[in-house]
Amino acid sequence: MTRILAGVFAVCGLLFGATAAGAAERIVFVGHWSESDSFYNVIRNSAQLAADQLGVTIEFRNPSGGDLSEMGRLIDQAIASKPAGIISTVPDEAIVGEPLSNAVATGIPVVIANSGSAEIAAKIGALRYIGQAEYEAGKAAGGKAKAAGVNSFVCVNHFYQHPVSHQRCQGFADGLGVPLGGQEIDSGTDPNDVVTRAAAYLKAHADTQAILTLGPTGADPMIKWVKDQGAADQYFFATFDLSQDIVSAMKDGLIKVAVDQQPFIQGYGAVAILTNYVRYGVLQANDVFSGPGLITKDNLEQVLALAGKYR
Repeated sequence: MTRILAGVFAVCGLLFGATAAGAAERIVFVGHWSESDSFYNVIRNSAQLAADQLGVTIEFRNPSGGDLSEMGRLIDQAIASKPAGIISTVPDEAIVGEPLSNAVATGIPVVIANSGSAEIAAKIGALRYIGQAEYEAGKAAGGKAKAAGVNSFVCVNHFYQHPVSHQRCQGFADGLGVPLGGQEIDSGTDPNDVVTRAAAYLKAHADTQAILTLGPTGADPMIKWVKDQGAADQYFFATFDLSQDIVSAMKDGLIKVAVDQQPFIQGYGAVAILTNYVRYGVLQANDVFSGPGLITKDNLEQVLALAGKYR
């Protein structure tokens, strides 16, 4: 009996020790989104879920108003705090590439999530990249539009300063088999600016057949505008990502296709990859491409309950 109890206490001690070690592990997640970006909530929710389940601490840091110039400073601050690891988006390699390389040089493991590429991750020295192949995602959506007879569009780009955004627009154009040319506009992030600039383009190019938005920041105000204009049947409306407004518009048939990069996988997977590496020194062999997945009215019911939270 004494030996049995001793064994039980020993096991309990090991479990307690592992829990305590897990609680002491701290990950910093630096993202490029503004707090008002609903897409950010999905990444954050899934990363927090993984942290809770794995027993690690996670801190989220993002630039005020989505100002990319702040990201380098936020990464430097994260390095100075000496976390167990850093997760970061790479909306612009010129801004965050060097700070993230510095993190790796100091011995802090890094995972790139959401924006960036496997090539950039390798260049920085990050463990892995987990995110969507952006050009391919745009091309897949463009293929859907082409099948519907579309040959012209406007790309309403709300994050024009991010190199990855242009890959989405170019992919859509290539999916249609047309030059991108001047069909991409810098809409800004303010809902009024989005509508004003997109409406001006559509007025000047009355033969435009499709509207492509690159996320809820552009999609949500454009959904309202299209409804207000009574133009639901006039445009093939395609978008990236999901929000409650996008889901509702898909149910109504206004939005024909949404590109789902499955941000749950990005946030949750990045925390899991980093935690497993820090704790056990194990690392999966390949980068992770979380998308694209195309959502249409036909498969929408699967994601309805989780839109805006985990989808």
